[in-house]
Amino acid sequence: MATNYDEEALLTPSEVAAMFRVNPKTVTRWARSGKISAIRTLGGHRRFKASEIKSFLAEVEQDVEG
Repeated sequence: MATNYDEEALLTPSEVAAMFRVNPKTVTRWARSGKISAIRTLGGHRRFKASEIKSFLAEVEQDVEG
């Protein structure tokens, strides 16, 4: 993916879903199951650390390749 996110940026479920090419509900399921950790906003919305998502994405890509 060509987009460069700030390491401390917080991503929405939709942004994470776009990176993995999955539905945003899948991202929410991953957060609930503990595959990725989420930060809750005061309004109760989930946000994800860009640095952690990039690590998870690299891990998933590695699993797919080999």
